[in-house]
Amino acid sequence: MDIKDIQNLIKFVSKSEVSEVKYKTKDFEITIKTPLGGNDNFTYAAPPQMYQQAPSAPAAPATVISAPASESAASTEDSKYVTIKSPMIGTFYRKPSPDKDVFVNVGDAVTDGKVVCVIEAMKLFNQIESEVSGKIVKILVDDATPVEYDQPLFLVDPS
Repeated sequence: MDIKDIQNLIKFVSKSEVSEVKYKTKDFEITIKTPLGGNDNFTYAAPPQMYQQAPSAPAAPATVISAPASESAASTEDSKYVTIKSPMIGTFYRKPSPDKDVFVNVGDAVTDGKVVCVIEAMKLFNQIESEVSGKIVKILVDDATPVEYDQPLFLVDPS
């Protein structure tokens, strides 16, 4: 079982109404517990010959670092833009297929309902449409990379 299969299994379990799933083969075992069971842990067990124990270290306290003035000015500038976010977990693609052109580039005008990208989840390719009319200002995700639910994908200038 490779990492992609494990990610797909986690996605499937998170969408289902179960609190715990165990998957076991001759040389691999995985247990996934969802918040429905009152526990937010994911437990992975590798085959004994591959198992390595990481040294347990206490969690480091979160450190707050103030952003330089240029970064805070950039985030203020970005606040006037509308963000198109991912409606699901999956793999982000800018093209409908490898031999086709990208859906949108920086500077392109988009209208409400125009397809801006595709997100592949569990072998299904879902077209993501713009919910706003305007101009693409920034593409926030690289092509063929994993995205999370509600992750920003594009910045659109609605003016």
